[in-house]
Order: sequence, then C-alpha cells, then structure tokens
Amino acid sequence: MTNQKEDVMQQFGKNAYGYTVSELHAKGKDLSLLVELSEKKGSEQLLDVATGAGHTVNAFAPYVAEAVAFDLTKEMLTEARSLIQKNQHENVSFVHGDAEEMPFQDDSFDIVTCRIAAHHFPDLHKFMKEVQRVLKVGGEFLLIDNTAPELDSFDTFYNTIEKERDHSHVRAWKKSEWLAMLEEHGLELSVCHRYEKTFHFDDWCDRMKMTETEKQDLSSFINNADEEIKAKFKIKAEEDRVVSFNGEAIVLKATKSS
Repeated sequence: MTNQKEDVMQQFGKNAYGYTVSELHAKGKDLSLLVELSEKKGSEQLLDVATGAGHTVNAFAPYVAEAVAFDLTKEMLTEARSLIQKNQHENVSFVHGDAEEMPFQDDSFDIVTCRIAAHHFPDLHKFMKEVQRVLKVGGEFLLIDNTAPELDSFDTFYNTIEKERDHSHVRAWKKSEWLAMLEEHGLELSVCHRYEKTFHFDDWCDRMKMTETEKQDLSSFINNADEEIKAKFKIKAEEDRVVSFNGEAIVLKATKSS
C-alpha cells in the first residue's frame, strides 16, 4: 500500500469521531441535494465509496433496496456502523477496501456515491475507472467534493493550505478537470452545481488535531496572502488570527453510457 493511503488511514483513523459529529459532514445542505438528484425507485443497489462516518449511506438507506458502505479506514467503518445501527437501517452492509481497487463485480450497482472524499485519492483516474466498471449501464454516479478555482494561483493557494492542514490531502481538482474525467471514463454529465462553503478555521484545523503552533503557522500563511487571494477566498481575521475563509465545492450527477 502506498504511503499516501497509509497517511489517509492514520489521519482518519485517529480523527474518525470528529467526522461523525462534524456539522459540515453530517448536516450539509449538499447531502439532501445529493439524495434529491438521484432517480431512485426503491429497488436500487447503492455503493457509497469512502463512506467516512456514514452520513451519505445513512441518508440514502431509506430509499434503496440495499446499500454498501465502503471505506479504506476501519475506524471510519466502525463509526458508520454505529450511525446506521442508531438509525435502525437494516439494508446496509460494510466493506473495507480501496477506492482504486474495489472488490465488487462489474455492473453491480445502480448508484455509486462519493461525498467529500475524492481529494484524498492518489490516482483519481483509477477511481473513475472503477466507478465506471462497477456501475450498471444507465447507473448514476453522484459526487460531491471540494474543488479548486480555475485560476492557477487560486488553485495553488487552496491546495497548499489543505495539504498543510492534512497531509493525506492529494488534490482538490478544478471543475474543468472533473468534467473532462467524466467524459474520459464513459460517464455523461447531467447535473453540475457549484456552491460556496465557509470553513471556520479552528474547527477546520481541530478535526485534524493540529497543534496550536501548527494552527498559528497556517493562520499566518493564510493571513499573509496577497489581497487578490484574500478577496477570492473571503478570508476573515481578528487580531491577525484567521477566523474563517470560503472555499467552493461541486455536486455532480453523471450516467454510465455504455
């Protein structure tokens, strides 16, 4: 296993509970939008890739026949299982594994979801190839992820601060890169929403258990950005300490064409 994937398991293993209680992950408006976008009839087989604390599979469980919560980190699957049991869903199974090498047969699922996770995948093309493989023809791929702005300087800034906060971060991709990858891997885009999200600095850092020194260093880096970057990311600071900033994310719906 690559060092990058070991970093993911280490980071999310020790911080699993933080994602269970995170308001951003548990109750984001994007989650209800994802459920609304799916053309579910109640008979579907669903796969939630990188399920994390299980918020997405929990939201979909009442509307599909069977669902699989799939994650690289065992501690996250434990959190997901706890959430599912608390909500008394009996149609969810839990599978440990790698998003780039899924242990499922071809054409197995009607819906594949992935929410706020793809920026951790070392080889996004392998993941997309696997999504296309396990989806049935006509099946839906539903994705939410943080994205980088199209301008290279903004892209570099955002991915730099994410990597400083979380070493398991690989890349937040541009919207244009996502659209190109969908087509390259035989998926036809039908819906694309872009929205802004506010990151509250202390909460954002504390989920990764950063030390106070690490937080201060990152705050200084953000606060010393040029004015164009500060305006783009709506950086707010009090007494030279970053309070919040804005990022962006996308919701995508695509269909396997053949």
